[in-house]
Amino acid sequence: MGLVNQSAAERAAEVLRCRITEGEFPPGTQLSEEGLTAALGVSRNTLREAFRLLAHDGLLVHRLHRGVFVVELDAYALVDLYRMRRLLECEVVRSLEGLDDAQLVPLRREVEAAEAAMVREDWLAVGTANMHFHQHLVALAESRRVDKVARQLLAELRLVFLVVANPRRLHVPYVERNRRLLGLLEAGKYRRAASDLEEYLRISEAQVLTAYGAAAEQRGRASG
Repeated sequence: MGLVNQSAAERAAEVLRCRITEGEFPPGTQLSEEGLTAALGVSRNTLREAFRLLAHDGLLVHRLHRGVFVVELDAYALVDLYRMRRLLECEVVRSLEGLDDAQLVPLRREVEAAEAAMVREDWLAVGTANMHFHQHLVALAESRRVDKVARQLLAELRLVFLVVANPRRLHVPYVERNRRLLGLLEAGKYRRAASDLEEYLRISEAQVLTAYGAAAEQRGRASG
């Protein structure tokens, strides 16, 4: 595949990754080649290469004679995701120094978006704002490689959030936690922020594991 086509496939893959992160494609969703080639304005070959890239990233799976599906993660994958998040996000925050207010504007915008969505009880929008908040947080490292890893982790994590039966209980505590974390960054208390974030992620992991397990059990009863 040539460089131009490869770039088109990478762009298509990034659009699909964003849509997964924003909750448009829940776990188990079958992706339609016909619909997506039209929606993305790409050829079938380009879309198939985008699918291949996302399958390599663990977001999609090819099932023989059936098509391409968004993956359904297990508890082991969830634990591994949070391990990587702690390594990545906490180290980014710990290494910060001398941020100016302009650098924090994107985080402030997502905190406000989550608070407004919570008032509307729009939990999908709350979850999306949370994903974007953490993407902007990692972007403070100003590293394209770190950004790429973070986008992958958060897209996978969103797949877990989408199957949790009680999104209100899942998301409400973290709207306030994101506001508090932003306040520490605004005050220049980066080490305190990193410590709080590590605790935040450990609590979140435990709660998400419990919620995800309950959702999996409920799906099992429904299918049985």
